Amino acid sequence: MSRLVVVTGGTRGIGAAIAARFSSLGDTVLAPGRAECDVTDEDAVAAYFAAAGPVDVLVNNAGISASAPLAKTSLDDWRSQLEVNATGAFLCTRAVLPGMRSRDSGRIVTVASTASHVGYRYTAGYTASKHAAAGLMRAVAAELAGTGVTANAVCPAFVRTDMTATSVARIQERTGRSVDDAESALAAASPLGRLLEPDEVAFAVAFLAAPEAAAINGQTLVLDGGGIQS
Repeated sequence: MSRLVVVTGGTRGIGAAIAARFSSLGDTVLAPGRAECDVTDEDAVAAYFAAAGPVDVLVNNAGISASAPLAKTSLDDWRSQLEVNATGAFLCTRAVLPGMRSRDSGRIVTVASTASHVGYRYTAGYTASKHAAAGLMRAVAAELAGTGVTANAVCPAFVRTDMTATSVARIQERTGRSVDDAESALAAASPLGRLLEPDEVAFAVAFLAAPEAAAINGQTLVLDGGGIQS
């Protein structure tokens, strides 16, 4: 049976891979970018989901990152990461939850990060926002316990995306390393020893969203080759 799936931030990178995965399963997929649905705008989110219809699967994927030592982190950067990564997930989840509860069926999957479990240098805003996103998921899961709706998160290490390419460029700029060396430095942050591919994250999301995953609720699925065990 075809489901209606919404993947926020679904126009490129991880989001596009997730959208393609659900489409391949026969689901109807909406994959809005910021121009279609600004997840930080309460009214825009409410209007988008009202027009979308009954959502069976929500994937909170929209996200941004910035990197700087804490002392050089601007308040605007701090706020923008919390707004997109945490508040965006809150607004979208809040929009779909009543319908899912009334139908006693639904899946909410948040794309978090290994930074939702541990702190990394120079990522105060990103790490705090991803901790908040994971905390939101756990609180929602507690409310959903015993129902047909679940909330979970996937927590990948660095993924081969435009966002990671920006991180590589920052390392190049600050250290003078080559592209390969800068990418290797990011890959070395996890036991996996390489960047994840977007399709690997998409597989994990689809797994948690499967009808057969009804018993999995309030969990964080870490994709890093075994460094963080949760």
